[in-house]
Amino acid sequence: MLILNRITRKSAAPLAGVAVAILALAGQVWAQVPSPDATTSVNIGGKTLSIKYSAPSVRGRQIFGPGGLISKDPNYPVWRAGANSATSFHTDADLTIGTLSVPKGDYTIYALVEDPNNWQLIINKQTGQWGLTYDAAQDLGRVKMTMSKPPALIETYKMTLSATGLKTAKLQLEWEQHVASVAITVK
Repeated sequence: MLILNRITRKSAAPLAGVAVAILALAGQVWAQVPSPDATTSVNIGGKTLSIKYSAPSVRGRQIFGPGGLISKDPNYPVWRAGANSATSFHTDADLTIGTLSVPKGDYTIYALVEDPNNWQLIINKQTGQWGLTYDAAQDLGRVKMTMSKPPALIETYKMTLSATGLKTAKLQLEWEQHVASVAITVK
C-alpha cells in the first residue's frame, strides 16, 4: 500500500503539470479568437429584441472605404454587420426601425457601407445563413442610419440595443472610425 501511494504521488505531479499546460493553452487559444461571438438585447414595452453577431477587431487594418477590408467581401458594398455567420436579429414585437415596418420574427441584419459616412441598415428575411450569403431579393427593407465619429478608434466591433423610452430603443453599430445608429419603436 505504501509503494502504491508513492507511485500515485510521483505520477500525479507530472499529470497535474500536463493538465495545467493544456488549460493554459486553451486559454490562449480562446483569447486569440479573431471574431468572438457577442450578443445584445433589450426589453421594450415587455417585448424582447436581441441580436447575435461576431465581433471582429481592426488589428491595424483599414476597414471601410476603397481598399478597406470590407471592400474585399464578395457582397460589397453590403456588409454582414459582423463576422463569421450572418448577424441574427429577433423581435418579439412588431417594430418600426427608422421608417421601416418590421413584423415580429427572425431576421438577418446587414449594412450598406458603400459610402463609409452614410450607412443604411438592411433587414433581410433570410435566416441561418453564413455571413457572406446575401440575397437582396430577401430584403424586407433598408433604412438610413445616423452617422457620427467616435472620439477615438473603436478597435472591436460592437452592436448595442438600448432603451430610450417606454416603447422606444436605439440600435447602434460602432467600429473603426464610425458610429451608426437608428431609432426603434415598438408598435
